[in-house]
Amino acid sequence: MSVNANQEGVTRPAPPGGKPATPSRALEWLWQHFSSVSYPQILDCGRVRQSTVDALLGRGSKVYLADLLTPLQRAEPALWDRSGKHPLFLLAELLKQLPDIPPASLSAVFCWHLLDLVPRDALPTLVGRMSSLLGPGGVLFGFLREPYLAQGAEAAWWLEGLTTLGNNGQGKEPFPYPVLTNREMERLVPSGTVKTFLTRSGRREILAVK
Repeated sequence: MSVNANQEGVTRPAPPGGKPATPSRALEWLWQHFSSVSYPQILDCGRVRQSTVDALLGRGSKVYLADLLTPLQRAEPALWDRSGKHPLFLLAELLKQLPDIPPASLSAVFCWHLLDLVPRDALPTLVGRMSSLLGPGGVLFGFLREPYLAQGAEAAWWLEGLTTLGNNGQGKEPFPYPVLTNREMERLVPSGTVKTFLTRSGRREILAVK
């Protein structure tokens, strides 16, 4: 699904327990990076939020919507092949949620905690697919948890404004996979260019630049 400045976004009820908006240094860097881009094209991989859509449309963006997080947070059976000795994660099933996006056309992908919720052996293919959708200078924006943040896999994040974040609380569900280090993230990105911003929430904001 996609929306642009001439269309309405998709409205979902605000979850209870929402927290005040949090400034994001990574987002400040991202929009400065795109200061000369009049009409950025953005893929949001999180739960659809009206404030996210409004902020991006207000910037003149074309917005593609694909909630890849909820199926992972719910551990949907369709994402796993359990017919063998060991469960096999079906990344292709998850990526069926993506809308039709021309290759190398996106300015940014907002993946939120996606990389913390996907099995390690699927990450190279996932990051490669997302990178293939980014144009030159495109940015993959998201979070990586710190080692001490063991819980919060079900938490939802969104834009309150272009440079501020909203969330529905830290969450209580354990993260399913080991922490992804900065060095490992750099190895996943074809260009090897990854900017990291530390936060007080136990999450690193990361910007992988193509």
